[in-house]
Amino acid sequence: MPIPADGTWMDAPQTPGDWYYRAASGSTAALFGDSGADARFAVTCLKTERRITLARAGTGTQTVPMRIRTETADRALTANAQSGTLPSIIASLSPTDPLLDAIAFSKGRFAVEVPGQSALYLPTWPEITRVIEDCR
Repeated sequence: MPIPADGTWMDAPQTPGDWYYRAASGSTAALFGDSGADARFAVTCLKTERRITLARAGTGTQTVPMRIRTETADRALTANAQSGTLPSIIASLSPTDPLLDAIAFSKGRFAVEVPGQSALYLPTWPEITRVIEDCR
């Protein structure tokens, strides 16, 4: 999905899909995508490690930048490409990182940009906040 001609990512059409909350042994996750399909994006709390991962479905080189844009923050994270059944590009954050609050409280949406992948324009639903709080 291209950014509108004026460059305002907040006005870009939302990526189709919904958020789903999942709990497993040792982790919780907010997964974004179409029902019955693999997630396009995931926010996961690894409880024993007290880490939160941001994972975008896709392939890349070993290390790739992942830019997160919110109403109040714009930051490039270092992400790692992981192959496997569902290839993903994954960045890791401390659960107290202010970027997570910026995502949770962004004005209705946030953007995820990874070179070579289409940008994701995702709504800020309560599932994200729940996962962040699970790790705090």
